[in-house]
Amino acid sequence: MDINKDESSSSQSHSESLPYVHKVGLPPKQNLFKEITAAVKETLFADDPLRQFKDQTGSRKFILGIQTLFPIFEWGRDYSFKKFKGDLVAGLTIASLCIPQDIGYAQLANLKPQYGLYSSFVPPLVYAFMGSSRDIAIGPVAVVSLLLATLLQDEIDPSKDPVNYLRLAFTATFFAGITQVTLGFFRLGFLIDFLSHAAIVGFMAGAAITIALQQLKGLLGITHFTKKTDIVSVMRSVLTTAHHGWNWQTIVIGLSFLVFLLLAKHIGKKNKKLFWVAAIAPLISVILSTLLVYVTHAEKHGVKIVREIKRGVNPSSLNEIFFSGEHLGKGFRIGVVAGMIALTEAIAIGRTFAAMKDYQIDGNKEMVALGTMNVVGSMTSCYVATGSFSRSAVNFMAGCNTAVSNIVMSLVVLLTLELITPLFKYTPNAILSSIVISAVIGLIDIEAVILIWKIDKFDFVACMGAFFGVVFSSVEIGLLIAVSISFAKILLQVTRPRTAILGKLPRTTVYRNIQQYPEASKVQGILIVRVDSAIYFSNSNYIKERILRWLTDEEERLKENNLPRIQFLIVEMSPVTDIDTSGIHAFKELHRSLQRGMFR
Repeated sequence: MDINKDESSSSQSHSESLPYVHKVGLPPKQNLFKEITAAVKETLFADDPLRQFKDQTGSRKFILGIQTLFPIFEWGRDYSFKKFKGDLVAGLTIASLCIPQDIGYAQLANLKPQYGLYSSFVPPLVYAFMGSSRDIAIGPVAVVSLLLATLLQDEIDPSKDPVNYLRLAFTATFFAGITQVTLGFFRLGFLIDFLSHAAIVGFMAGAAITIALQQLKGLLGITHFTKKTDIVSVMRSVLTTAHHGWNWQTIVIGLSFLVFLLLAKHIGKKNKKLFWVAAIAPLISVILSTLLVYVTHAEKHGVKIVREIKRGVNPSSLNEIFFSGEHLGKGFRIGVVAGMIALTEAIAIGRTFAAMKDYQIDGNKEMVALGTMNVVGSMTSCYVATGSFSRSAVNFMAGCNTAVSNIVMSLVVLLTLELITPLFKYTPNAILSSIVISAVIGLIDIEAVILIWKIDKFDFVACMGAFFGVVFSSVEIGLLIAVSISFAKILLQVTRPRTAILGKLPRTTVYRNIQQYPEASKVQGILIVRVDSAIYFSNSNYIKERILRWLTDEEERLKENNLPRIQFLIVEMSPVTDIDTSGIHAFKELHRSLQRGMFR
C-alpha cells in the first residue's frame, strides 16, 4: 500500500514538473457561404451600421433612417439659443472670410467671380442637413480650384470657348459628387486612405507654391501670362514681361495688402483670442482697396479690376451638364480625380476637429453628404466644393457648436449675391491675388515635413516626389507621383516584410530584436527569427529565403569565431496575423531544406 502511494506520488510530482503543452484548438467548421459573408461584413461593415435598427418598431426604424440620412433631425432636438449664439458668431466670421476668398478661388478656376459665391451658398446648406461634422466649413478651396483649372483647360480653352468650359466644369462637379456618393454608399471610403499622409503633405505644399505663383499675374498686373503651371514656365513668363508688362500701381496695392494680411494672420496665430483679426482681414482689405481704386480711378492707370459680378441667386444649370457627347467622358474623368482630392481634404479636416472636440464622425456618411451637395451644386451653377481648412479653423476658434454656422454663412452669401455684388465692381484683382496667396501659405507644413524625415525616409521620398511633381511639372503629374509612391510603399511592405533576429534581454525571459536592443544576447546553438507580417503568396518565398540567409550568415560568423554551430531554428510568428497556402508551402520547403542538412 505504501509502495503504491510512493509510486503515485512520484508519478504525480513527475507530471507536475513537465511543462504544460498548450494545444491550438481548431475553429468550428463553417460553410463557404458563411465564410464569404463574414469576410464581406468585416471588410465593408466593420462598424455594424444597422445595429441601431435591431429590435425596433417600423415607425421607429423610419425615424432612425431619417436621422441617419439627415443628422440635423437628431442633434436638432437638443438645439438651444445658447448654441445658436456661438453658431451665429462663427457663421458671420467665416462669411467675412469666405466672400473675398470665393471670388479669388473662382478666378483661380478660370470662372467668373459669382460662381465662387454660388458655391458657398447651396453646398453648405445641403451639408448642414446631411453632414456629421460640427466644425467643417464648406465652400470652394484653392487646391481643388487649381486642379479643376489645370484639367479643364487641357480640354477646352476658357478664353476661346468660355461657355463649354463652364459646362464642362458643371459636368465635372456632377461626377465628383457621384463619385463621392458611390464611395460612401458602398462603404469604399478606405480607398482614399491609399494616398498616404506624407504624399498629401507634399502634394498640398506643391499645390500651394503653384497657386502662389499663378497669383503673380494679378499681383504684378501682367496681361499676357502662361497657361502652364510649372515653376519654370511661370517664372519665365514673369521675367520676360518685367520691362513692359508689370504695373507699378498694381504691385504697390497688391504687396501692401499682402503684408497686411500676413501680419493679421501672424497676430491671429500668436494670440488665439485674436483669431478674428485674421478672419476679417481679407474683407477689410477688399473694402479698403476697392475704395482706394474708386477714389483714385486707378483702373484708368492699368490696375485691373473685377468690373462685374452678376447679381442674384444661383440660376439652374441642370441643362448645362454634358450627359452625352464627347465631353461626357472628359467630365467624368476630371470629376473622379477632383472628387477624390476634395474628399481626402474634407475627411482629413473633419477627423482633425472631431478629435479635438472628442466626438466621432462617420466617414461614409460624410462622403454621401459631400457627394450629395456637389450633385445638387452642379445643378445650381456651383463648382466642386469641399471642406476648407482655413475656414474650418476659424469656425472652430469662433466657437461654432453645430453645422448651423454653415447655414448662417450661406445666408450671408445670399444677401451678398442679392444686394452687395455691385459694390465689388472696383475691387482690384491684385487684392484677390494677395488673399489667395495669404490663404495657401498655410498649406505648407514644414514641421510635418521635418517629422516625416525623422520617422520614415521612404515617406519623405513620397512627400518630396509629390511636391516636386506638382511644382516642376503639373498638378496631375504630382498627384500621379503621390499615388504611385504610396502604392509602391504598400507593395514593398507586403512583398518585403521585416524579419529580425531575437536575443534574450539580461536577467529576463524577454526576447527582443538585437538591432533595437544591443544588450540582448543570442542563445548559444539557437537562432530565433521573428517575422513581422502576415505571410501570403506575395512574400512567402522572400520570407523563406530571408530565413535561410539569416542561417547562412550566422553559420559563417560562428565558423569564423570557432563557436558551436546552430542546432535549432525557432521562427517567432506572434506578429503573423494570417498565412495562406503559399506560406504553408514555403515553410514546408524550409523544413525540408533543414532536414537535408544544408547547413551541416
